[in-house]
Amino acid sequence: MKRLSLMMMVVFAAFAFQACQNKAKDSTESADSANMTKDTSTNPSATGGIAVDENDAKFVTTAANDGMAEVAAGKLAQQKAVSKRVKAFADMMVTDHTKAGDELAAIAKTKNITLPAAPDADAQKKAEDMGKMSGKDFDKDYVNAMVDGHEKAVKLFTDASENCKDADLKAFATNTLPTLKMHLDSIKAIKASMK
Repeated sequence: MKRLSLMMMVVFAAFAFQACQNKAKDSTESADSANMTKDTSTNPSATGGIAVDENDAKFVTTAANDGMAEVAAGKLAQQKAVSKRVKAFADMMVTDHTKAGDELAAIAKTKNITLPAAPDADAQKKAEDMGKMSGKDFDKDYVNAMVDGHEKAVKLFTDASENCKDADLKAFATNTLPTLKMHLDSIKAIKASMK
């Protein structure tokens, strides 16, 4: 009887451990998974497969996720920022990243690429943390997040403008890159003025 009880406890513990390991996928992970399972081996329009290679699809989901995160953070900064320069930058983020997101969504639709429905868990956590801040602390955190985010975005779009195999995605990355570089220069200037 002891042996049966011990075995049941071991089995239960194994199931409990496994359940802890299976965290829910966020929207971006789900989109990436959906894109990876689409049949790309034959005619995409006939099979429902995606019309671009895996790396190009990954660029699209990453860019879409990051753009949504920029818009969400920008909307938060429109409400919470105290600096007029930070508020103006946030306005620009909402406008420019919404426009770029709409362009990317139109391209993704023609290529049958699944986009994330919302920013990933990391971006949502960052927005939640920023939402708890106020005043100059909020401004400083937002500015630092925008510098980091735009440095990553410039790198992502530079790589895509050089390496995307799909002509439409390559053109989108190439045409969007100057705006991202301008954003980075602007936010770095704001950060320097805050010291």
